[in-house]
Amino acid sequence: MLKQIEQVNNILCFRNDRFGEFLLNIPAFGALKKSYPGSKLTLIVDPYVRELAGCIDCVDDIILWENKKHSVFEIIRLSSRLKAKKFSLSVAFNPSKEFNIASFLSGIPLRLGYDHKLGFLLTHRLKDKKYLGERHEIEYNLELAGLAGAITEDKELSLPIDSHLADDLFKDLSLGSSDNLLALHPWTSDPLKQWPVDSFSSLAGQLLSDKRLSIVVIGGREEYPKSLEFCRGLKVNNLVGKTSLVQLAALLKRSRLLISGDSGPIHLAACVGTPVIAIFRNDLPGKSPRRWGPWGQGHIVIEKNNLREISVEEVLNKAREKLKSL
Repeated sequence: MLKQIEQVNNILCFRNDRFGEFLLNIPAFGALKKSYPGSKLTLIVDPYVRELAGCIDCVDDIILWENKKHSVFEIIRLSSRLKAKKFSLSVAFNPSKEFNIASFLSGIPLRLGYDHKLGFLLTHRLKDKKYLGERHEIEYNLELAGLAGAITEDKELSLPIDSHLADDLFKDLSLGSSDNLLALHPWTSDPLKQWPVDSFSSLAGQLLSDKRLSIVVIGGREEYPKSLEFCRGLKVNNLVGKTSLVQLAALLKRSRLLISGDSGPIHLAACVGTPVIAIFRNDLPGKSPRRWGPWGQGHIVIEKNNLREISVEEVLNKAREKLKSL
């Protein structure tokens, strides 16, 4: 661990992968900001999460760096931009050859990250053991922040979102009150983590037997074609691909419950205080709920080695029990 250094007053944090992974860095960002009072905190993020990044209280500035392969000239331009900003400390929360090169070329004096993907270009490194899944991703991120001398007892995952940002969605869908709104996210980006979509469809149909309940199906733009087939024959509201991430956060904040597989929306719901029922397989340590489950109190994780062994009835019963308790 580095001792706190007085001249650390301009901090750069790199996390430009998907929005779920990004959100799990919020406590680490806060730890760095609090440990170096008066410092400026800048994030490098993918353009897709720009709005969410701008909602984090401790963040002062944002640099956009798309999560894709960049040319040598683009990397050099980034390094020049970083050099001009005179950062005193950088922390790479997701390992990246491109960022390690850019931060090295920019001359940032303290460069922290993990010991692979050209990790020798960093000044301080941690051995990357996250694939073992022994801790939650939030704790791994705090460990890396701790290498910079940032210590905190505040591990809360929160995001200040105005729930009124979802007002237009409610008007368009004629949802009225949100007292009985349930959000459903039936897909994951990784087929290994996918509870059968037919099971999600059956679950939605059975939940709708409660006439008081309204179901909103959520997802990204890439999931919109699949949503058309999923929603056919179900009296649900299809918002897949129709919201920004901030609107989605506001919608989740006004929902009573989210039911989802292992995907970004479970972390967004946790950020805004909405309980989650998350469906996980637990035989792959690096993808297990111990590392990626919803953070905080009041959530339910249903986990088995084989996702097909998780029945619709099991999830339905947990959902009904949870709704009764809210």
